[in-house]
Amino acid sequence: MRIITINVNGIRAAEKKGFFNWLKIQAADVVCLQEIKAQEQQLDEKFYPKNYHCFYQPAEKKGYSGTAIFSKIKPNKIRLSPWKDINFEGRFLQADFDNLSVVSIYIHSGSSKQQRQDLKMEFLSQRFLPYLKKIKQKKQKIIFCGDLNIVHKRRDIKNFSGNKNRSGCLPEERAYLDILFDELGFIDGFREVNDENEQYTWWSNRGQAWANNTGWRIDYQLLSPNLKGLVKSATIYKAQRFSDHAPLLMSYKFNALSP
Repeated sequence: MRIITINVNGIRAAEKKGFFNWLKIQAADVVCLQEIKAQEQQLDEKFYPKNYHCFYQPAEKKGYSGTAIFSKIKPNKIRLSPWKDINFEGRFLQADFDNLSVVSIYIHSGSSKQQRQDLKMEFLSQRFLPYLKKIKQKKQKIIFCGDLNIVHKRRDIKNFSGNKNRSGCLPEERAYLDILFDELGFIDGFREVNDENEQYTWWSNRGQAWANNTGWRIDYQLLSPNLKGLVKSATIYKAQRFSDHAPLLMSYKFNALSP
């Protein structure tokens, strides 16, 4: 089973940069997109790749946020989140299969103003954390794919000292991931198999961030505890640029999409 996740920062812009041509040769079973920035009526057949069942969850606000899932196998069910404001902004889309659920998720950025940072932390601590605890209790098999807008460790960001007091690298945000991984047992799938430093998935468009690899690793495939040890490989694709984020490609030792 092969899953790709990428924040496309505008699916129409990514298409013009060759994203869908690249996707044709990736043999992905599931593709999760974030920040599509488009309504479905703005998308033609180019955005519904052949051999995939395609599902979009745009934000109500045009040109903003939004998620999508492409799957080779038709899901049993497509569902939204339990939270109206998250659905309003198109931040959560879930595909349920026989033996697994896959979610495309786009966590808030708090970089624009303090109000958004407060909303981000409220969602993570007061809503998403209890939600993950229930998943663990029910022993659901689930993979959250997407832009969490948080780096975990010092090695997951090039300039830690200069950013440790900025949204996405705040102590309370990184401590939140400690809780998810160390206390709840959820798994950073990438770090299951890739222990290398300077592995980033996002680079600012300002300055020479891309050229100097001044990046952040903020895109994840977050696995439920009962999927531990099942990651086969994890790669960040950087040979082409479709967005300010890079695709995260992961293969698994099983195909949970089959009956």
